[in-house]
Amino acid sequence: MPRRPRPGPGRPLVGVSDVPPVHLVRDYPPGTASAKAARGEWVRVRRGAYTDAAPDLGDHATADRHAFARTVAAYRVLAGVVLSHTSAAQVWGLPLLRAPDRVHVFAPWAGSRGAARDVVRHMGRLDAGDVTEVAGFRATSAERTVVDCVLSLDPAGGLVVADGALARGVDLGGLLDRLARLGPVRGVRRARAVLAVADAGAESPGESVARLALLRLGLPAPVTQVHVETDDGDRWADMGWPQWRVIVEYDGRAKYATGGAALDVVLAEKRRQEAITEAGWTVLRLVGDDLRHPDRLRRRLARHLPPAAFATCPPDLHA
Repeated sequence: MPRRPRPGPGRPLVGVSDVPPVHLVRDYPPGTASAKAARGEWVRVRRGAYTDAAPDLGDHATADRHAFARTVAAYRVLAGVVLSHTSAAQVWGLPLLRAPDRVHVFAPWAGSRGAARDVVRHMGRLDAGDVTEVAGFRATSAERTVVDCVLSLDPAGGLVVADGALARGVDLGGLLDRLARLGPVRGVRRARAVLAVADAGAESPGESVARLALLRLGLPAPVTQVHVETDDGDRWADMGWPQWRVIVEYDGRAKYATGGAALDVVLAEKRRQEAITEAGWTVLRLVGDDLRHPDRLRRRLARHLPPAAFATCPPDLHA
């Protein structure tokens, strides 16, 4: 079967190449930071630290960048720490469902009563292979990072990280082995359930969350990147069930361009859907609001899927 021409599993996970600039107040003459912030040149990301303003990135990208800058700033002022959890995911370049509001580190000491509230210190055991250097930071390995994320995040957040890791070549067997070696830690059942449905074919956090919504309805795991032969050539869809010729497409805002290119993107998407429909497939388009109303989503899907398709979802995916 043809494969969609895109970066897929096997692409090496080497870390980010674009680390946001961070300016520590202690490194500049008094008054510099406040003056630059007043002129809109710098944005405060944590006490005593700023980053360059980037007004043209969009709300979500800006929040992600500011959160990453907070991580960089905390790392620069804390000695002997190892970035972990979502903070390590940032330096590995793994997708996150939400911009983290705190910095996670493994530290050889517990924080004092007056320690910064935006830093979470973890005191658990790190094996020798759990620590590496990536993008100039000491951080947990890719496998340990993903495992810590699926243990600590809700299923949606954990699935976004796990999907992104598999798409970048992280081995699922290695993740399961690393999780098993941690033993009966808190969140392990949920973590196993999330890894069991992780899929390298998700191309965005929205697609991961949409797939989770379908699984929570008791539906079998949809195939990702479904290939459809049409009179207009080979087409691919986000996910679906070839046995029932039903496709689900998740429409996030990032899917469509802005400005002058927007009309071209919409027309191309319309033509793609028409070609798939003419080939005998049903195409269901979902947006974020659909995922927030599971009963309504179930009724909509039930019009196109057999009753036997719906079963009971493992409770750990609802946690």
